[in-house]
Amino acid sequence: MSVFLPHDHGHNDIDELLAGMSTESFAELSALFSMLSDRTRLKIFWILCHSEECVINLSAMMNMSSPAISHHLRQLKDAELIVSRREGKEVYYRSADTDEARLLHDMTESLAKLSCPDTGCHFK
Repeated sequence: MSVFLPHDHGHNDIDELLAGMSTESFAELSALFSMLSDRTRLKIFWILCHSEECVINLSAMMNMSSPAISHHLRQLKDAELIVSRREGKEVYYRSADTDEARLLHDMTESLAKLSCPDTGCHFK
């Protein structure tokens, strides 16, 4: 199906451009950006890129209740940006080793003008 554009700006490849745009891909990306628009989740993610932590420690670092931290962790885990492991009764969280998590880490570092600590960064 060819798209008719009211103004001709000399772009002959508009049909090819539009054919490569998956509505599903944009929906997934939009959901990820929406989830990351919360500064608390972004801070938690940043911490977990550099340190494996439990809910209690994250709670103290963020000055928030454990249930509130758990809520944010659940969303980050559902987005596959973090992973967890259980050791006895304790659950530890860290950033996932995925292209998406690595890209988000690098973008956060660049855009927020942050630098990774010398040790502990999962992506360096």
